[in-house]
Amino acid sequence: MLKLIVALIAVPLAGILIAAALKPDSFRVQRSTRIDAAPETVFALINDLHQFNRWNPYERKDPAIKGRYSGPASGVGATHAWESAKVGTGSMEISSSSPSSKVEMKLEFIKPFKASNQVEFAMTPTATATEVSWTMSGAMPFISKVMSVFVSMDKMIGKDFEDGLANLKTIAEQPAGATESSRTESPQNTPKHNEEQS
Repeated sequence: MLKLIVALIAVPLAGILIAAALKPDSFRVQRSTRIDAAPETVFALINDLHQFNRWNPYERKDPAIKGRYSGPASGVGATHAWESAKVGTGSMEISSSSPSSKVEMKLEFIKPFKASNQVEFAMTPTATATEVSWTMSGAMPFISKVMSVFVSMDKMIGKDFEDGLANLKTIAEQPAGATESSRTESPQNTPKHNEEQS
């Protein structure tokens, strides 16, 4: 009887481990949207991390999140670190910034697990709007491969990217002059970010 129980546990477990071992060593998740605003408008909401956090979907998940900004106000070197019981602990730093076309970031997670990922926002102007893509890529350690057997990275974070781009679209498409007044949005739409400036 004991051998049967062990076999019933060991066989599925072995299958999961084998499936995990066959997973790719890296991942890439991307979402895109069309925003009816100039590339300069969209760029400003990404290149300045204070503005970034107005639409950042992860900030909105935890009203009690604690954050700290450091480095320049925007562009290369601008950094934001956060601590949250809901979305973990980590930091992001702008590593490359090309006005109105691209922003790249280094994303470091500390909790609930350690990971180093690359993030890219690309803005492509069209005749009347801006196509914006949000991409994240990184290595897949074995524990992540095991998790991806049950749910892919695309499913885990893709919806968050879609929500974030929708938030960005809403803010970027506001009429000229409405940006400042939008900072008094209702609590259910705006994260209460507990900031510490260093």
